[in-house]
Amino acid sequence: MERRWVGLDGYEVVGVVRGGRQVLRVRRHGRVVADCTSVAEVAGHLDLADLCEVIDLPARRRAGECAEARTSSHHR
Repeated sequence: MERRWVGLDGYEVVGVVRGGRQVLRVRRHGRVVADCTSVAEVAGHLDLADLCEVIDLPARRRAGECAEARTSSHHR
């Protein structure tokens, strides 16, 4: 799962691989601003305190779907 952070004014930071090396890609309103090799470089483009990590939650079950019952491994 891809980690992603969003900030004010349409900023987004994601980890990508460029030229076999991982970088932090800074986008603003979907357009690439910079590929940064350090967090310090990212801080040169935006305030890190404004970033918030986006966490994808699992989808809700549909009404009528039953969850699978399991037992705890501690009780075996």
